[in-house]
Amino acid sequence: MDPLEDVSIRPAERADVLAVFRIERAVFPQPWPFAAFENCLDAPAFLVAERDDGAILGYVVGDVMPNHGRDIGHVKDLAVAPDAQGRGLGRALLTRALARFAAAGVALTKLEVRDTNEAALGLYRDTGFEVMRRVPRYYQDGEDALVMVLDVPAWRERRRDQSGE
Repeated sequence: MDPLEDVSIRPAERADVLAVFRIERAVFPQPWPFAAFENCLDAPAFLVAERDDGAILGYVVGDVMPNHGRDIGHVKDLAVAPDAQGRGLGRALLTRALARFAAAGVALTKLEVRDTNEAALGLYRDTGFEVMRRVPRYYQDGEDALVMVLDVPAWRERRRDQSGE
């Protein structure tokens, strides 16, 4: 059975924010405040993974920043509920967000990740993100962040080549 067979990915709605916030609190040591998710509802890549029974299993928050004709996508947050991890949901959410960025003509996508978050680093590297720089003491607890970037048109081309389109 496909581990994502009972899951759909769709744009987040106001009714999803509480479930998203609960996942955020369960996953991250310094979670975003509830209001931050409410403020992102119009973001072009605020997506949720929803099980057939309506349970929200994960989310991604991605926005587009204008940059002199070479818009930049920003993956601001990505999390999967602890009991749903290991099924490929994070990869599916990230891929769907990147596809939205590509459709919007984004040239580059960036994100910040804790330098100790091995699971996330593996996902991002597998997707094609590369470390651009380290930001010392980026997080409130003093941990460093790695800023990672992805060339979106090159990513899209690799996906086309892999799928045989």
